[in-house]
Amino acid sequence: MIAQSELPLFPRGASSFAGGVDSLFLYLLAVSAFFAGLIFLVILYSFVKYRRRQKMEIGVPIHGNMKLEAAWIAIPSFFALVMFGWGASIYINMRRAPQDTLDIYVVAKQWMWKLQQPDGRREINELHIPAGRNIRLIMASEDVIHDFFVPAFRVKQDVVPGRYTTMWFRATRPGRYRFFCSQYCGTNHAAMGGWVTVMEPAEYQAWLSGSAGEPDTAAAGAKLFQQLACISCHTGLSTGRGPVLNGLFGSKVQLADGRALVVDEAYIRQCILDPKVNIPSGYQPIMPAFQGLVTEEQILDLIAYIKSLPAPGGTAPGAALPEGPRKGAP
Repeated sequence: MIAQSELPLFPRGASSFAGGVDSLFLYLLAVSAFFAGLIFLVILYSFVKYRRRQKMEIGVPIHGNMKLEAAWIAIPSFFALVMFGWGASIYINMRRAPQDTLDIYVVAKQWMWKLQQPDGRREINELHIPAGRNIRLIMASEDVIHDFFVPAFRVKQDVVPGRYTTMWFRATRPGRYRFFCSQYCGTNHAAMGGWVTVMEPAEYQAWLSGSAGEPDTAAAGAKLFQQLACISCHTGLSTGRGPVLNGLFGSKVQLADGRALVVDEAYIRQCILDPKVNIPSGYQPIMPAFQGLVTEEQILDLIAYIKSLPAPGGTAPGAALPEGPRKGAP
């Protein structure tokens, strides 16, 4: 492994975003230095050339120069537009995660980070990932606003209570890299950090195989799905009192109030905690709210389970809905 300095002034880039972010930073630095130097030289030149040479000398009025004014507007505007276009391109790339991501769930809590691999392996203030693989972090907070920041990857994202935020990256260099909470979150904010360990793919698989037999997130979600009696309404049949969940994730659902929403992590979370906000068309508002009854980690397990369910007649990594009664209490 390649050791990283704990507090580097300018950490070596270790992700697919690092090169673009560093180049933009150097461009901004160069443009700022150029114009700062230019302004300083113009002031110095004017100070010497137009200084008062005699005690009673009166300066000549200056009425301006339109060509100079136009150039002073056009040239900085050009550099500013380049900054904007370049920065927008990087930002859009950071916000659009590819389809082939390895999803890792992150829950922030004063003052620790709880992370869960897709196979169910849990870590605290540690994140192990394979090099060369697109990683997406699905993050939630149990208390206040936090911020997940990996300087070597040049990525950071607020983690906000009451909603999910996501961040993706592709680590390119094996090693250990510090991550921090960069949003002040309380008395132990400075200690809320950890390490990202980037491993070769084979080494990562070997590390996963050493798991202590923890159930994967989808399996844990399936167990919780039955424990909470969700199966009594979401039977997997169109005759059930709740919507069919097989193949639901990623589709568009029509709501009773006429709106149409895409079923994503945020939509499922809202339906679990406060189901009366988004009532699917054709169903009664009978689902109970689970606010305060399930933790953020349990919600993520339920989401992973629902995501794993195949569409009717299709296949997916997870199992189909377990057998259960068709009717019962919601």
